[in-house]
Amino acid sequence: MKLVLKTLAPHYRLIVATKGDLLDQERKMRRSGIEAYFHHIEVMSDKKEEQYVQLLRRLEIAPEEFLMIGNSLKSDIIPPLDLGAWGIYVPFHTTWAHEEVDSEPESPRFFQVEELHQALDLIPVPGQNS
Repeated sequence: MKLVLKTLAPHYRLIVATKGDLLDQERKMRRSGIEAYFHHIEVMSDKKEEQYVQLLRRLEIAPEEFLMIGNSLKSDIIPPLDLGAWGIYVPFHTTWAHEEVDSEPESPRFFQVEELHQALDLIPVPGQNS
């Protein structure tokens, strides 16, 4: 994960959008040692389309300029895609029952990789060969 963050942080505003208890999520970020890579950390009560609309408005980001990388199609990928954003899905070996969806999105803005570092193959990084 740190390779991806180190590669992208100098060129993009990185944002954490997570769901859960505010204090618990803040504690996890501090312990992880990756907090400094992020421009903004957003702990959401829910991760539905409206919450992403509010986040993008607050940070003044157009949906088509937003890329969400996540391990939940239902919470991380589909809502931003529905707004016109981009999504890279990195499946995790287990998925909570309430996060399961019937099918993958059919969108030219949707991508799937098996490991996080593979997202670097999809994201243009200035000064690096594709």
